[in-house]
Amino acid sequence: MFVETEEFAKRLEAMDESEREAAYEAVVRWFAENSSKITHHMRLAPAHTATTVRLGGGEPVVTDGPFVEGKEVVSGYAEVEVADLDEALKLARSWPACPIVEIRPAA
Repeated sequence: MFVETEEFAKRLEAMDESEREAAYEAVVRWFAENSSKITHHMRLAPAHTATTVRLGGGEPVVTDGPFVEGKEVVSGYAEVEVADLDEALKLARSWPACPIVEIRPAA
């Protein structure tokens, strides 16, 4: 999962058009270079479009917004097929965008 931080979002917003275009091109290039391992990927809608359901303690509570702990937002994900964690780590280290990549095995 690709996780954006407030700092990253501010840096991206501060870029001029050519810098932002180059940043997006780096992401497109990363997906192209790793397409043999990527089985699915998706960019998520912005965090403000989220609806959160909190379960437990009686009736579920539904609220607008992500309301996650902290100031980081999962902005997208890619499903990859790799041999092991080492290969997943190598792939994550080459990600050119968000400063945090979370790796989880599929259940």
